[in-house]
Amino acid sequence: MQHPILDRAKVTNTSVRGARRKMKMDKVVIHATKRTVIGKQVSALRRDAKLPGVIYGHKVDPIAITMELKESTRVLNNTTSSSVIIIDLEGVEYAALVREKQRDVMKNRFIHIDFQAVSQTEKIRAEVNIEMVGHAPAVKDYNGVVVEGITKVNVEALPKDLPERFVVDLSNLKRIGDSISLRDIPIPAGVEFLDDLDETIISINNPAAEEVEDVAVVEEDSEPEIIEKGKKEDEDAE
Repeated sequence: MQHPILDRAKVTNTSVRGARRKMKMDKVVIHATKRTVIGKQVSALRRDAKLPGVIYGHKVDPIAITMELKESTRVLNNTTSSSVIIIDLEGVEYAALVREKQRDVMKNRFIHIDFQAVSQTEKIRAEVNIEMVGHAPAVKDYNGVVVEGITKVNVEALPKDLPERFVVDLSNLKRIGDSISLRDIPIPAGVEFLDDLDETIISINNPAAEEVEDVAVVEEDSEPEIIEKGKKEDEDAE
């Protein structure tokens, strides 16, 4: 994905090599009860400001649950795909990750949540989001073009060691050709990166190179049209 200008909130003095890890949030809990209502009757629950969901995973047979919509929405809006959430199901706690969020886009509210139960003592694999902050000086100083690469990192770790996100500071991108790759992110203790460390997160390209590439694409796209036109004229001549 390419942006002629990328200007995010300015931050000061970043950590090692243009990336830092945000500390994990405190323990978060969603209270739930077992749900016996299924099918079309679930709509009645939603009208009563309840949120249906399901828990499945590590040594847990699928359990249909009901949560308070307001409480759950507050938690879900402030957690990521690598956040460990405690589901308090009638006094029994399950550590879980959110695996699927279903949302009513018209009403802008959640309508169903899938939770994957995990063991606190066994490593799991998860995707961790990459968040970019600051702005790249090369954009202003050299009219550089920001090119974004990967936006998530696949990791393996114990649930307690999973980062909420990785934060990358763009203020280190000072010249054309500067880039930040996965290897520039300090690997937290207990976390293993599963992706290629040479994967590019973000880079600064020369605007002239981008223009040449765009022209080449236009020329390639136009060539088949010329051939088709000539072919049609030949057919008319027949």
